[in-house]
Amino acid sequence: MRRILTTLMILLVVLVAGLSSLVLLVNPNDFRSYMVKQVAERSGYQLQLEGGLRWHVWPRLSILAGRMALTAPGASAPLVRADNMRLDVALLPLLSHQLQVKQVMLKGAVVQLTPQTEAIRDQNAPVAPQGTTLPQEPGERGWSFDVAGLQVVDSVLVFQHEDDEQITVRDIRLQMEQDAHHQASVDFSGRINRDQRDLSLNFSAQVQAGNYPQSLEAQLSQISWQLQGADLPSQGISGSGSVNASWQEASKMLSFSALNMTANDSSLAGEGSVVLGDAPVWSLKLQSDKLNLDNLLVRADIFSGSGGGAQQAQSAPKLPRPVIANGVNVPPYSGLTGFSGTLSMVAKQVIWRGLPFSDVAIQADNQRGLLRVSQLEGSLAGGQISLPGTLDARDGTPQATFQPKLDNIEIGSLLKAFNYAINMTGKMSLAGDFSGSVIDANHFRRDWQGQANLEMKNTRTEGLNFQQLVQQAVERSTDVRAQENDDNATRLDEMSTDIDLDNGVLTLNNLQGKSSLIQLTGKGTLNLVKEEGDMQFGIQVVDGWQGQGRLIDILKSTAIPLRVYGKWEALNYSLQVDQILRRQLQNEAKRRLNDWAERNKNTQSGKDVKQLLNQP
Repeated sequence: MRRILTTLMILLVVLVAGLSSLVLLVNPNDFRSYMVKQVAERSGYQLQLEGGLRWHVWPRLSILAGRMALTAPGASAPLVRADNMRLDVALLPLLSHQLQVKQVMLKGAVVQLTPQTEAIRDQNAPVAPQGTTLPQEPGERGWSFDVAGLQVVDSVLVFQHEDDEQITVRDIRLQMEQDAHHQASVDFSGRINRDQRDLSLNFSAQVQAGNYPQSLEAQLSQISWQLQGADLPSQGISGSGSVNASWQEASKMLSFSALNMTANDSSLAGEGSVVLGDAPVWSLKLQSDKLNLDNLLVRADIFSGSGGGAQQAQSAPKLPRPVIANGVNVPPYSGLTGFSGTLSMVAKQVIWRGLPFSDVAIQADNQRGLLRVSQLEGSLAGGQISLPGTLDARDGTPQATFQPKLDNIEIGSLLKAFNYAINMTGKMSLAGDFSGSVIDANHFRRDWQGQANLEMKNTRTEGLNFQQLVQQAVERSTDVRAQENDDNATRLDEMSTDIDLDNGVLTLNNLQGKSSLIQLTGKGTLNLVKEEGDMQFGIQVVDGWQGQGRLIDILKSTAIPLRVYGKWEALNYSLQVDQILRRQLQNEAKRRLNDWAERNKNTQSGKDVKQLLNQP
């Protein structure tokens, strides 16, 4: 045991002595011009090193440098700047004064991918004829990374495409290792802060860069991310996933496949591509098992004009919207004018405003601001809903036109989802054509126009029982009695009406409805903004009376005028039973006197009665 320890101590002394001799005999500054020359020959980039180079022997043999900068040919700003750089080098090549770098480590680096850092081609450089491809030497392939390893810590990436707003990635930690065939493994973490939102991103990747810059392949796995901040759900959005990505330089196409992502309790899979240019062209084909929009988006408050302020669409607190520092008024949907693309998507389940849609299908096409939604349909609680339409945002003022078609949809769920203070249930079918500017609930209440035909089945409207109102009024005026009915709602087996929407005022015409107890007709208006209405009905109670008689027969065949008006939460009504009964009794008395006069027309009394009845 003592011999083994003695041998190890001798080897350690020899190693320390060798490294000390190396440090004394080899000056790292001798490699400065060599490194600058190699970078320039291989890529055309200019490497600048400030200060002297020095050795660092623990935990690995390294050369330490101070500030460094790497600038592309013709660029006005450095591509990479760093406060410190460390080069991990191989020991044996140094004995023959050869530098072999195993890994480059940058700390406090700033990487700028902006128009100012892009390489500028020499105007006097020869240009190959169009349509020809010349073989490229290794030094002519543009930037390449030929070091076995790269480590970046505590650094920043600034990205900007042409005149777009800059995106800054902070707290970058990058570890990359590659083999001789440019097969690399990458581990990355970073944080993006923009518009009062903070995105944390981590992933691992396998990169095939053997044919870079002509093409690049990457398989991203172990992706994890979290987004928090303004205009987001209070719990934020977080998820994980994986994706395969590919870049083709000739066509400027970035494509992805095998996408599997989660966001809170939602999931997304599919594939797609984008061709970069002045106006990028997207193509997306996506699928989702569950898409819970209520956990991904913050609903806007739906404002009413009833004096109660805003009715909160959800109770969860949210941070304020981002503050736009420049104060520029950006037109709605202006982002659609900057690209073209197609979207094909299917989702087994979509939750929006608490509504559980299923079997949702979307087909959409955007051409620089002209969005055509040829298919937007799904199922809701046994019913079907379809919302095809177009949105034209090319002229600054958006114009939207949609043709909704609903079949057997529960109206109570829709009223609750959009905070309408109307307590009504029933199955609704609708076909119409509506147009407006901004697509949201508030603007639909205030600014949209359109017409539709509405049909409903098995409706129940809480608060007023039309049959009960008429029967109680009749009981107060006559000796007719009605069957006991304590239900505080109006039930109809079926109802139909034509509706017209004009800037918040919904007009109902040709309203008809019936059940086993009543039949009604009507018309009127509903003000969606002020949440008030004024409706006129003709109520005909065809059943629910006790006994038989001529007056009951008259009541069954007579439409009683009923006016319902006021705020939806505090309705008033006006019922004209006495006038109708008096008119009906007068008509009945005139009819009987007329019959008696006809039977006694040859008598003086009959002639006098006939003359009296004929008086205006």
